[in-house]
Amino acid sequence: QVQLQESGGGLAQPGGSLRLSCAPSGRTSSTYAMAWFRRPPGKAREFVAAISQSGGITNVADFGRGRFTISRDNGKNTVYLQMTSLRSEDTAIYYCAADRAFSSTQSYEYWGQGTQVTVSS
Repeated sequence: QVQLQESGGGLAQPGGSLRLSCAPSGRTSSTYAMAWFRRPPGKAREFVAAISQSGGITNVADFGRGRFTISRDNGKNTVYLQMTSLRSEDTAIYYCAADRAFSSTQSYEYWGQGTQVTVSS
């Protein structure tokens, strides 16, 4: 069983930055492809970014390209989502997910509880 713990959410101003972290417990993160999803208020959960086990393959949703970067440090057993140039529409609950298969779909086996990101002046 893998438990995922997100951290780093909070309040940011438009144009600001936040870095989310996700640390799996129970297994080392290098066993799993990792991803971030988000659920904006009143909307369905959507894909944000994914990274392969080695970190050599990444994918970022169109709305995040040029602003969001996913990375991982397998030595620290942690995956990151660096978000810059934040917009009000980035307000959402952000979820970390893990699976043995790299994907941009919501087929991930393990999910965290989510961390709130609010972008507002």
